[in-house]
Amino acid sequence: MRVLSRQQMQEADRRTIEEIGIPSVVLMENAGRQVVGAIEATFDHLDSMRVAVLAGRGNNGGDGFVVARTLAERGIDVGVYLLGRAVDVKGDARINLHVLTQLGFDIVEIADAAVWELHGTDVLGADLIVDALFGTGLSGSLTGLAETIVADVNAIARPVVSIDLPSGLTADSIEVEGPAIDATMTVTIAAPKLPLVCPPGERLAGTLVIADVGIPQRVIDDLEGPRIELLTRDEVRASIEPRSADSHKGDYGRVLIVAGSPGKTGAASLAATAALRSGAGLVTVATPTSSAPIVAALGAEYMTLPLAEAADGTVAESALDAVLEARAEIIAVGPGLGWSPSSTAFVHGLVERAGVPLVLDADALNAFAGQADRLIGREDQSVIITPHPGEMARLVGLSIEDVQKHRMEVAREFASTHHVHVVLKGHRTIVAAPDGTVAVNLTGNPGMATGGTGDVLLGMIAAWLSQLLDADAAARLAVYLHGLAGDLAEADEGEVALIAGDVVDRLGDAVLELTARRRRPAADV
Repeated sequence: MRVLSRQQMQEADRRTIEEIGIPSVVLMENAGRQVVGAIEATFDHLDSMRVAVLAGRGNNGGDGFVVARTLAERGIDVGVYLLGRAVDVKGDARINLHVLTQLGFDIVEIADAAVWELHGTDVLGADLIVDALFGTGLSGSLTGLAETIVADVNAIARPVVSIDLPSGLTADSIEVEGPAIDATMTVTIAAPKLPLVCPPGERLAGTLVIADVGIPQRVIDDLEGPRIELLTRDEVRASIEPRSADSHKGDYGRVLIVAGSPGKTGAASLAATAALRSGAGLVTVATPTSSAPIVAALGAEYMTLPLAEAADGTVAESALDAVLEARAEIIAVGPGLGWSPSSTAFVHGLVERAGVPLVLDADALNAFAGQADRLIGREDQSVIITPHPGEMARLVGLSIEDVQKHRMEVAREFASTHHVHVVLKGHRTIVAAPDGTVAVNLTGNPGMATGGTGDVLLGMIAAWLSQLLDADAAARLAVYLHGLAGDLAEADEGEVALIAGDVVDRLGDAVLELTARRRRPAADV
């Protein structure tokens, strides 16, 4: 599911109208009726509610006029309040405004602050407010009367349904630059818009509903410009195929996880267990010799490979040959590895010499702080990196605040210039591919902000990469399932008590929930 910019949405409209032949007034009618459908599905006792439609003078207002008419057809008490004067309404919006007046609607024109003072109590006293003021038509911050109206609406405890975007947000920015409607639900037209799926803008969207107004999917798919997508259940589910009855462990990949150091053996075990729970056939943890007995004791199902270590117990550069000779098909590096000159040299050598796909996290990424030019993927070797914002900041030489403010741009640029796949972790994890495609994940919850969950994700990505042999598909699937498992854990444990091991414990449930409709029937014996 693509996330569209304002220009892309306008182009989709144009192609649908001019090339497909669906009149623009039909698209507006479809939009308004879809909004009503979402309202009816969400709000009980709608027939006893009074609804106020706040409409602008553009197409968003036109959608609002259709909403008002459709609700009135269903016997709902509806009032329409126009920001401005009716004579300034143009195009399809004017057509629908004319229909309302012909049906006897009394359109209240809110032309200035004095009129708002007079009629604002009618709006603010409604049981439900429909925000059809600006949508994607806004290009700057709200000022003047619009700012006052938005502030007054936000100050009351009333549900608000926004059409396309909460008024005050702009389609091309995730930032909240000024006052904006804090919506209970947003019904966005045809496709999600960027501020609806990324913080901080998404916090104002409420429940997100995507309205199919008749724009063909192929029109959206063929749009030029940045390709931003939402990770959806259907997309990631397609990556999981039922296992053949005669398959064996060798069919599902040999994963080597280089991890652990004194005091950080748990990270290695979490990553390895997550890889096994994600379907890897064989998992080995390569860890410094002094840590190997502890790592081995933490898990019975994975193997261990003791490595030469430096004086501080971290992996020694001389361990590189042992790792390269380990017959691994995927090598994942980083959890609990430690940050020392020895481990840094080891990681640099591994990235330069390894002939298999790599997944890098934690201290494996810190090894490239200030030396990101050495972290380059090759045509014959996929590299996936999984930084949290702090690790990403060290890689690119920015502050954490700047990374968080420009998460999508930072991830996309690093993926493209370094030919690696970037999984930028955090709320709304970003998956960026070298070709410039970016995906946003919506699963997960704040309870996952606890030590070890990143180690779990590394193991999951490595495991799915060993099975799918497609770095982008593996990263997307693992990220989605990681968040889904976290959501299942949160439902049982709550956000405060949730720990990384809870996420591992729910990985099987997450896969079952994702693939339930594709589960093979039991043999009839």
